[in-house]
Amino acid sequence: MVTGKSDISGWLVRPASGVLWAGLAAVLGALTVHTVLVTSGGGMDNEIVVDAARTWLDGGSPYDDRHFLYFPSAVMAAVPQALLPRSVLDVLVPVVVTAALALGWACALRLHRVPLRSRLAALGLLGLAAGFAPFGQLVRLGNWTVTAVLALPLCLLLVSRGRWVVAGAVIGVAVAVKPLLAPMVLLFLFARRWGALALVILVPAVSSVVAALFLPDPTGFLTRTLPFLLKGDDAFVRLYEAGPAAVLPRLGVPQAAATSLAVLAAAVGVLCAYRRWRGPGPVPLRLAETSAALMLSAFLVSRPSYNHYLLVVLPLLIAGLPYAGSVARRPWFWLALVPQLPGVTWPWLESGKRRAFRDAVTLCLLAGTVAYHCVRGDRGDRGDRGDGEAIGDRGDTGERGARGVSGAPGPSEGSVAAETRPGRG
Repeated sequence: MVTGKSDISGWLVRPASGVLWAGLAAVLGALTVHTVLVTSGGGMDNEIVVDAARTWLDGGSPYDDRHFLYFPSAVMAAVPQALLPRSVLDVLVPVVVTAALALGWACALRLHRVPLRSRLAALGLLGLAAGFAPFGQLVRLGNWTVTAVLALPLCLLLVSRGRWVVAGAVIGVAVAVKPLLAPMVLLFLFARRWGALALVILVPAVSSVVAALFLPDPTGFLTRTLPFLLKGDDAFVRLYEAGPAAVLPRLGVPQAAATSLAVLAAAVGVLCAYRRWRGPGPVPLRLAETSAALMLSAFLVSRPSYNHYLLVVLPLLIAGLPYAGSVARRPWFWLALVPQLPGVTWPWLESGKRRAFRDAVTLCLLAGTVAYHCVRGDRGDRGDRGDGEAIGDRGDTGERGARGVSGAPGPSEGSVAAETRPGRG
């Protein structure tokens, strides 16, 4: 990372002024208070999960609501909310969601060794909150995607410090709550960390099986929800799906062709992610960009796929901006986000029923940019290969492997401190 006066990196990692922090607090506070005033039950999406838990407490099946798309373990996770008055949830949920988004951003910053008091820390979160429409939508909806927004950077932060097993447990718990991070099993496969991989799979599997035994319809997820997800035939949900398999048929493309194209694009994305995993560069960038490529590939093919899913990967990529070889230095990365600018009216797409077309443009451009960068991007200091192998090759054991994974001091680690020394250019 170049942090001299001739590069923006040095400016970004220096301490932010009180004015910036005051502006950030004002924006987050306004968003949270507005959500409290205009929503009920903590948001429409949160209410779906909480109502499912209330239905179970009343003796019914949570899967009677076909829009409840979660594992049985999520029902148990929602029980504490179901026991609280709605008036409490109206205030509590927006505050918790906003705090979780901020914590996810903080974990992304620490993954890249960016100081939490830096200008990037303040401006990055301010930009997401004020300049990226899905951020506010996620807070207003109270969608449980927020668990993945926090869990993924926390997982990668743990991995960068050599704590693979704990990282696997974090992903496992997140999948048990909402299966959005299921594609992350591939990262553990790439790294051949079998113990951590076992936790990623077993935690949601065991918790869901145990939870299902207490439901009146133990197989409800398999007999009702899974066919619904595979079929994707819901007029209301389809209006907001951003994936090619949902958007292209609305433009006249046959469903089979649209699905095949989405699957092919996802497969290419996974291959690009593996290429990035095996490639050179600082450990934080490799972890963030490999994970982003995996998740974006999944979003291309998954049903449903909403615009706020992008918040799972964006903090990881934006926090890597100080690195000269990061994907956030590419113009197409920022151009992909333009359709999500709040307050911009797009001709013929201003209707809520056509918002999915704007979301699809963002998703496809972002996925394409990240995939291209994984294969052809500038890696900065290619001498970092040795440190990269320490986390990628399961054969590295003992002190050498531990030091490489945990991010031992020195320029090969790719940290801000390592790269601000004189003579690095």
